[in-house]
Amino acid sequence: MRMCAAARRAPLCRAVLIGVTGRMGTALLRAAPAFAELLVTGAIASPASLALGRDAGQIAGLGITHLTVTSDLPAALAQADVALDFSTAGALAGNLAAARAARKPFLIGTTGFGAALDDALRAAARDIALLVAPNTSLGVAVLGALTRAAAQALPASFDIDILERHHRLKPDAPSGTALALARAAAAGRGLAPPDAAAAAAAAASPRPGARAEDAIGFASLRAGDLVGEHTVLFSGHGEELSLLHRATDRAVFARGALAAALWLATRPPGRYGMDDFIGFKTTT
Repeated sequence: MRMCAAARRAPLCRAVLIGVTGRMGTALLRAAPAFAELLVTGAIASPASLALGRDAGQIAGLGITHLTVTSDLPAALAQADVALDFSTAGALAGNLAAARAARKPFLIGTTGFGAALDDALRAAARDIALLVAPNTSLGVAVLGALTRAAAQALPASFDIDILERHHRLKPDAPSGTALALARAAAAGRGLAPPDAAAAAAAAASPRPGARAEDAIGFASLRAGDLVGEHTVLFSGHGEELSLLHRATDRAVFARGALAAALWLATRPPGRYGMDDFIGFKTTT
């Protein structure tokens, strides 16, 4: 795959990477050469980034690619077909607004933004193809479908707990993926989606000895350089079902995100998830 600051002719899909200097941003740059139909035309960092003006390829360890890191998202979007956001929760609202104004499909891999953006996400999905993916691993997408199916099939006497481990620098707990898995479990059991604030409190403190039958528990660990591990635990009387996904290389998220972005660039306006991309659906 070639990278450059200028657009190229079809059928290449031109992509803007937002948050390009972060862990996922550099992983996306390193994974992009495997996608022959993809051309990275924009590398966006925050206005305060020390990487502004540098070559994005050198930051990612790829050598000179002539793709300059910039903070001018509207200009980058004007030369792109799709954008991927792996920046910060605080920057997401502005990035979403810019993508909507430019009428460009937008993949959100950023987590930790809570319910404050719900209205903005609904509004944007009326105008652009929007994929909200707290985890872009294909395996995690299947895990979500399996979680929903298991919650639907098992009786309510089975407790449901989401256990997750990540690297010590990950700020949000529980992770966006853990919350997505809890929503899948709640949907399977016919419960209301879990509240993110209540989930964070549950993950940060020990659970009382008694629990409601419909409560979904959370436990979070931040340590070392763990890429990511999620377990959905169904605990019954005398038996236990455990669904586990472990990522050992951040490249799995980058490859999944780039493949999903290529798919998203062809979609009509609407809100999508990774299960839409992989075509794995469960029904209640």
